[in-house]
Amino acid sequence: MNTLKRDLKIALLLGGPGAEREVSLVSGNSVYDALCRAGFTDVTKVDVHGPDFRLPEGTELAYNIIHGTFGEDGTLQAILEERGVPYTGAGSRSSALCFNKSESKKVFLEAGVPTPHAEILDCSNGIVMPSLPLPFVIKPPCEGSSVGVHIVRRQEDVLPAMEEAVTHGTTVLVEEFIQGKELTVGILDGKALPVIHICPRSGFYDLSNKYPWMNMGGGTDYICPADLPEETAANVQEAALKAYKAAGVEVYGRVDVLLREEDGAPFVLEINTIPGMTPSSLLPKAAAASGWPYEDLCEKIAELSLATPRK
Repeated sequence: MNTLKRDLKIALLLGGPGAEREVSLVSGNSVYDALCRAGFTDVTKVDVHGPDFRLPEGTELAYNIIHGTFGEDGTLQAILEERGVPYTGAGSRSSALCFNKSESKKVFLEAGVPTPHAEILDCSNGIVMPSLPLPFVIKPPCEGSSVGVHIVRRQEDVLPAMEEAVTHGTTVLVEEFIQGKELTVGILDGKALPVIHICPRSGFYDLSNKYPWMNMGGGTDYICPADLPEETAANVQEAALKAYKAAGVEVYGRVDVLLREEDGAPFVLEINTIPGMTPSSLLPKAAAASGWPYEDLCEKIAELSLATPRK
């Protein structure tokens, strides 16, 4: 049932200044088309390049589809809160927490969320070599879409991976490598959607495999719902929800989980607070499997967001 007025004045924020700008543009255009198909008559695209963006006068909802830096890290949310403009998705605090994988890792551990062993390396005075045993994963804690992520199996590959990681920031997160299935769990209105099994055709789920249309490379197959025993799928959803609640995420999100091959144990990696909404994105796939067509999903996000108080 449609509960929002069709003439709601929506500013659809897309683009952004970060590494995921091109993905955001595709996501944003997809959401724009969906809102128009749903009957909304006053939707304006706003291509955001930085904090001085302008909204149409009288904007009643800023629909944020800016992935990564600025749009997903709490910065944009804080600006909109200061301007008194309602916006979609997680709030400024939970966005900032989830965007920093080092900080969210601490919250997961405090809440008893299963997550890979890790170390956080401060490389502000030079590269610090990891002490975890190989293999491990090196990643910048504040990038999305697997930007700068390296699975390291050989000692000679450690330094080059660290050197690349510090180009994204002086803090580096190193996690134990979990061999197993790559899964993700969409969450909408505090409820877990069906688990998706991510099957990259080569390598791991990096930028080229997530968005092959960007560079004509890679590609990934998705199984939704994942072919898992019922109890295992429930355990994965439970771990994802526990992480989501521990981080205080509002409205919706997507939790990435690894399922260890040897014993079927789930390990939470991170929470995406502005999940992709491109044609190949995962949240829409999971929502569709749960009975939420794309247009209804886009509208539900707006409806929930308008009903969410901001601090």
